[in-house]
Amino acid sequence: MDISVVIPVRNEADNVGPLCREIHAALSGRFEYEIIFVDDGSTDATADEIRRCMEAGRVRLLRHARSFGQSAGVHSGVVAARAQWIGTLDGDGQNDPADLPAMYERAIGEPAGSKLRMVIGNRVTRRDTWVRRLSSRVANRIRGAMLHDGTPDAGCGIKVFDRETFLRLPFFNHMHRFLSALFLREGARVVSIPVAHRPRTRGTSKYGIHNRLWAGVVDILGVMWLRRRGFPDLEAVEEDSR
Repeated sequence: MDISVVIPVRNEADNVGPLCREIHAALSGRFEYEIIFVDDGSTDATADEIRRCMEAGRVRLLRHARSFGQSAGVHSGVVAARAQWIGTLDGDGQNDPADLPAMYERAIGEPAGSKLRMVIGNRVTRRDTWVRRLSSRVANRIRGAMLHDGTPDAGCGIKVFDRETFLRLPFFNHMHRFLSALFLREGARVVSIPVAHRPRTRGTSKYGIHNRLWAGVVDILGVMWLRRRGFPDLEAVEEDSR
């Protein structure tokens, strides 16, 4: 298994089928992969649409009994994943799955001993409402100034990262917004590459100024605390007993 694609979704019944088909088109014949949808307490037909996708193979469905948020969805999917490398996408169809192959190949194309553990997208041209563009721009500037993670678009949903490193991270609500900073805390290297971004054409957004910006200020302070108390260069070398 080369890559596990994890997609947390909540009330995205209209987007599941098209997104699934695009992922197959991007990865089939090139990689061994699986698609893991994590239904985070949907109240519409999202789970039924995922089950239809499962008929074609390579698709798995995990369900939360109620909504726990996007970070919980990502975490559940990564725990269940079978591949070393994880790809993530937002469930609204705005990330383009066609970007995944280049991101995966960038991640595995490093020489032996490289510490590259995450490739994150940078949505150079945003296809969003002015509210989302404004809130994301302000949030990224605040994050960058306070965390110094060198990531221009930390909130981008399309990422490829190492499963083992992810599972060592502290798990908390909203952690998906700070994965680049948390990976750096583990001594990993993170790179950003330009990716496509598309307008939402189906369903409704679950985010706005309140839950995208203001709720993140306290989280940033927490991540700053975690980074100051991390051990990015920690390595234990076992001696040969012979």
